[in-house]
Amino acid sequence: MTLELNNGVTMPALGLGVFQTPPDETRDAVSSALGAGYRHIDTAAAYGNERQVGEAVHSSAVDRSEVFLETKIWISDYGYDETLHGFEKSASKLGVDQIDLLILHQALPSAFDRTLEAYRALETLLADGKVRAIGVSNFTVEHLTTLLENATVAPAVNQIECHPYFQQREVQDLGAEHGILTQAWSPIGGITFYRDGSHDSTLDDLVIGDVAGAVGKTPAQVMLRWGLQHGRSVIPKSTKPSRIAENIDVFDFELSADEMAAIDGLDTGRRGGPEPDAITLEAFGREIPEG
Repeated sequence: MTLELNNGVTMPALGLGVFQTPPDETRDAVSSALGAGYRHIDTAAAYGNERQVGEAVHSSAVDRSEVFLETKIWISDYGYDETLHGFEKSASKLGVDQIDLLILHQALPSAFDRTLEAYRALETLLADGKVRAIGVSNFTVEHLTTLLENATVAPAVNQIECHPYFQQREVQDLGAEHGILTQAWSPIGGITFYRDGSHDSTLDDLVIGDVAGAVGKTPAQVMLRWGLQHGRSVIPKSTKPSRIAENIDVFDFELSADEMAAIDGLDTGRRGGPEPDAITLEAFGREIPEG
C-alpha cells in the first residue's frame, strides 16, 4: 500500500521506525524488516543510527531504489547553511546521494526564525534534487500556520504522535486542508507503555481488545489498520523479528465503520511525548557528529 504525497512522490504507507534503537540492534532490525517486506525506513540524525540503517539497506538483497529512506534534521542544525550541512551529514551516514524524505524533527519555538531558515534549506535541497520530498515533525497548528505563511513549498508530511489515546485531530485537519499527510509516530501507542505517565497501555485497552478478537488480529495490528484506514502513514518500531513481521501483516483485513468509530472514541487528549512548545536548544540541543 502506498500513499501519494502532495508533490506526486509515492511512499509506502507503513514503515519501520528506529527511535531509541541502539546502533547494533538497528542493523538487525532493518534487515529483518526488509526481509519481511518493509520498503520504508524512518530514522533521524538525533537517533544516532543513520549509519546502521544505511548499512542494512545496502547489504540487503533489496535494491536501494525500492527502499524509501526518511530522516530528520535535529534542532542543533537549524539555520539555512547549518541545515544544508545537516543533509550532507545524514546522506553520508546513510550512504546515499539523495534522501527520499527529509523533515525537520521539531519546531524550535524559542527561535522560530531558525526553524524557518532550516525549512528554506529543505526547499533548496528539494529544488536541487537532493531530496525527493520535504516535511516537518511534531508541528502544532500554530507552528504549521506560521510555516505555511512563510514557505514556498507546503510540507509533504507532518510526523506527529498519533495513536488511539492521542489523535491530534486539529493538527491533522489543518494538514489535510493543505495536502500535508499525517504520519504517525507511536502509532500503536508505544509511548503509553514505555514511558511512565498517566496512560494505561493501549495494548490492554478493552475496546481495542474486543475489535482484535472480532477480526482475529492482535491489538497492535488493529491500531495500525485503524491508522491506515484513516489515510495516515504509520511507522511502528520494534527490534523483534516476530513483532516486525506482525506489524506489517495488516493488509488482509478491514475494520468496519463501527469498529473505526469505537477506536476514534478513545482519544484522551493527553500527549505522551514532550510538549512541542517546550523544545529549546538549551534543554534538547546536542551536537550531531559529522558523516
